[in-house]
This record gives sequence, structure tokens and C-alpha cells, in this order.
Amino acid sequence: MDSLKQYKGLLTGVFFGTGSGVITTLGLIVGLFAGTESLAAVMGGILVIAVSDSMSDAFGIHLSEEARPDSTQKSVWIATTATLITKFTMASTFALPLLFLPLQQAVIICVIWGMLVLTLLSVFIARQQGHSAMPVVAEHLTIGISVIFLSWLVGTGVARLF
Repeated sequence: MDSLKQYKGLLTGVFFGTGSGVITTLGLIVGLFAGTESLAAVMGGILVIAVSDSMSDAFGIHLSEEARPDSTQKSVWIATTATLITKFTMASTFALPLLFLPLQQAVIICVIWGMLVLTLLSVFIARQQGHSAMPVVAEHLTIGISVIFLSWLVGTGVARLF
């Protein structure tokens, strides 16, 4: 029974860290690009997300898992550690295109990369649950695209106001 709880803790951390790593980082990249068109701002934002938001999300998962009456100390720490490592790693991957491409092209590649990761994650989840992949993929991509669009609106709005 404890190994099942540990496995669930690992899945929680990996799936949460991946999803949050993609959505949060993409929103930040698109919003900062739209607002500043500054490589330093976008790269700095990615690195801040990779560190601070990974730690924040891991702490949130830690509290959430501790609040569950069926969790064990070990499963809590597995979920916490998996969230931290997965979110940090996922967020950091978005810095790579910025190292090798002009900013506008790098942002486009980041969006494509993020949508690909969300698609693969969604297909895996759908198969694991025994569901058709298309509705799950559509739901998750709709959320991702909504975050990107709203972040772009905020970035362009801030650029116009300030």
C-alpha cells in the first residue's frame, strides 16, 4: 500500500510540475515579450520562474499532500521533490531557444515546444485513464492557448500604458 501512495505522489509531482512548468513559463514568455521585446527580460523571467515558482509550487504540493489524510510522510516528500525537479527542468527547457535564436523566433519555438509537451502529456493521461485522447488534448491545449492569449494581452496593455 505504501508503494502505491509513493507512486501516486510521484505522478502528482511529475504531472503537476510539467503542466505548471509549461503553462506558467509560456504565459510569462509571451507576456514579457509582448510588453518589452527584451531578451534580458524574457530570459530573466524564465530563470526566476524556474527557481522561485518551482519552489513555490513544490511547497503548495507539499501542503496539499500533507492535508490528505491518506498520505504518508514519504509520499508527501516524493510529490514535493518530483514537483520541484520537474517544474524546474521543464521551465528551464524554454531558455534553450533563446540562447540560439533571435527573440521573436525563440518565442515561437517556445510556444510550439509547450504545445507539444501539453499534447504528449494529455495523450498519456487519456491513455492512462482509458479515455479518447482528442477531448483531453483539446481541453488542455485550449487552456494553454487561453493563458498565452491573456498573457499577450496583459503584456501589450502594459507596454501601451507605461
